[in-house]
Amino acid sequence: MRLPTFSRQSEAETAEADRPSTAGPATTTDTPARAVRPRSDDTTADLRPADRTVTPPPPPTAVKRWPDNKHDTLETPVVEEKVTPVVTGPKPRASLLATLGLILSVVAVLLVLSGPLLGYGIGVAGLALILSLAGIHATGKRHVAGKTDALIGMVLSLGAIVLGVLALTGSLYWLGTDVQPVNSLREWLDSQFVNKI
Repeated sequence: MRLPTFSRQSEAETAEADRPSTAGPATTTDTPARAVRPRSDDTTADLRPADRTVTPPPPPTAVKRWPDNKHDTLETPVVEEKVTPVVTGPKPRASLLATLGLILSVVAVLLVLSGPLLGYGIGVAGLALILSLAGIHATGKRHVAGKTDALIGMVLSLGAIVLGVLALTGSLYWLGTDVQPVNSLREWLDSQFVNKI
């Protein structure tokens, strides 16, 4: 059976090649093979573009995707994250000086407002101011908290000192060492609510 071939040999050459040779062993000749020239048919001429300058297609867009596993070799987007170093140090704690300054400043305000204990209130307010300032200095360290407590204690102690000095000089008629503001406040409250309760 003969298989169709796509070579451009002529029918005569093909017939000669298919015939069995009876002359004995085949001899090889050193003649060069004939160059095969492409045939210019009308069918192939219609398929060729008329214009030889063809623009190349645009390059494909790069699609980045996350890798499915750690062995994926596709280009993956790299996101650099800022890593803040964790500094190990002492355990965070509240400042004892700031807490004591806040407590003593509240006590100083109450003593100044009591009237007869006005002088002691000014002394306690001075001690509270010193402790609050020391607490502000202590909270400058990274592991010490309580700056707000120290600031509130400083403001209250300064207010107690100013209020006490004004009361001692007689600038405030409702506050002094001979005035009983607590008793006066009690009498006023009684007069307001005695008929309503």
